[in-house]
Amino acid sequence: MKITETIAAIASSSGHSGIGIIRISGEEAIEVADRIFKAYKKGKMLKDVESHTAHFGYIMDGEQVLDEVLVLVLKGPHSYTGEDTVEIDCHGGALILKKVLDLVIRNGARTAEPGEFTKRAFLNGKMDLSQAEAVMDLINSQNDFALNSSINQLRGDVSEAVRQIRSDILYHIAFIESALDDPEHISLDGYDEQITKMLDENTKKVKRLIDTFDNGRRMKEGIKTVILGKPNAGKSSLLNLMLGEERAIVTDIEGTTRDTLEENINLGELSLKIIDTAGIRSTDDKVEQIGVQKAKKMAEEADLILFVMDGSKQIDENDREILHLIQGRQAVILINKMDMELVTSEEDVKKISDCDVILFSAKEGLGMELLEEKIKEKFYSGKVTYNNQVYITNSRHKEALDNAYESLIQVGQSVQAGMPEDFYSIDLMSAYSELGLILGESVEDDLVNEIFSKFCMGK
Repeated sequence: MKITETIAAIASSSGHSGIGIIRISGEEAIEVADRIFKAYKKGKMLKDVESHTAHFGYIMDGEQVLDEVLVLVLKGPHSYTGEDTVEIDCHGGALILKKVLDLVIRNGARTAEPGEFTKRAFLNGKMDLSQAEAVMDLINSQNDFALNSSINQLRGDVSEAVRQIRSDILYHIAFIESALDDPEHISLDGYDEQITKMLDENTKKVKRLIDTFDNGRRMKEGIKTVILGKPNAGKSSLLNLMLGEERAIVTDIEGTTRDTLEENINLGELSLKIIDTAGIRSTDDKVEQIGVQKAKKMAEEADLILFVMDGSKQIDENDREILHLIQGRQAVILINKMDMELVTSEEDVKKISDCDVILFSAKEGLGMELLEEKIKEKFYSGKVTYNNQVYITNSRHKEALDNAYESLIQVGQSVQAGMPEDFYSIDLMSAYSELGLILGESVEDDLVNEIFSKFCMGK
């Protein structure tokens, strides 16, 4: 696919920084820049300069100076997009950025679509699709774990793991086809043992990648954390404490929270997508009943449940209902109001639940450090080495891996059943193709367009 149009966009935060960047890419990128750039050194033209050089001068709208700028020239294929690229570093005000971009458009470029620079990098073979998707993940990273995972994927760790598996599969597809075409010279005697060894190794590799997805998703999106409890137990106070601000209304009136309230927070290196819910209790109030049902539904979908118990009161039927709801789940029980005289003790709760229990005071912030440690233990427990292990964080990749895994399992079943070797090729090719979708091979144009449409402008 030959790309001929030259595109341009603002590639920096518009109007909120000292420096702003206009990026131009395409066959005429340097020519477009030459039409509006006047070098400080008289007579210098960008088309004559070496690649990867910076040049000081002015952006000119006719005879009018728009801004004093630094221009970077990056000639293809040694640029981000693989095309001739010019980046204009001007002052970062919103008005000047708009004026410079408008001038670039008037002189031969068109406005880039969201993600179009990275899309061109993919189409020009500068990166595969998994690396391109990592660019957006990198931009949206909310914590160190997500950042490191995105960097590793951008560096090609996921691609390399997938390519190694595909290489093994392709060898066996070619071997089978060759043997079937030329049985006099290529024998399949004893071949079942060879392919079984390959399948054992690679199904394990694919399964290991699949098994990283849950942690990978949590790294990327945050641990979906639902706060449960009876009305007035201290749920909203806990949310405010974790956020460090008065986000939720806190009163002595029971049933204040009737709907969910969602926020993203960081606990050290971890990210939580935290959801405060309506208090769970038996009630005749129709609106409150809807809130209670929604809280229960959120709990079913949660990665982690924080059950806030009112330690100043005895355990009642509403508490027992919540304890039943969280049985067998990743949950921490917080016996709140330890700054007051506790009626319910840690031992009382442990008699009826096997969940971790912490004495807590949302009012005073007591127990917060212990809660952070418990969450880390539950989800990472020191077992994850983020700089060295490949993580799957993309649901599209997970689906492709699932399909490839099933195909490889099917090949193994065909071998055990003594099926002819040409049956192996069908499922081997299916696994090979599914893994290729991760890299962007044989991907439909509509899917490519959908992926890059989610990118920010200028990237």
